[in-house]
Amino acid sequence: MKQALGGEFTVQCVGSVSEARRCLSLSQPDIVISEVVIGRESGLDLCRYVRSNPSLQQLPIMLLTSMATLQDKVEGFQAGTDDYVVKPFDTHHLIARIRLLARIKRLERRTTV
Repeated sequence: MKQALGGEFTVQCVGSVSEARRCLSLSQPDIVISEVVIGRESGLDLCRYVRSNPSLQQLPIMLLTSMATLQDKVEGFQAGTDDYVVKPFDTHHLIARIRLLARIKRLERRTTV
């Protein structure tokens, strides 16, 4: 991810859902991008955590995964993801989708202020 996105964005990588939770408690990024399967943990649990936390609820989430069935996608959206991208991905397409999520977040902030 750092190689694919590092030229366009500041990327912070973590290796587990618990590490992601700890990082989110320290500072809020513009977007969370997670794999569905993270070792023995699940990116779906990370989605649920973000959506259940009042200070993080508006944070855009993208699942970037090789889990490609319709059921996988439905489970991702039910867990709270805003976007679901299946690997392999095109970097230009991924960057465009990230920018779209950031734009949606900016527009939502304007309407809630």
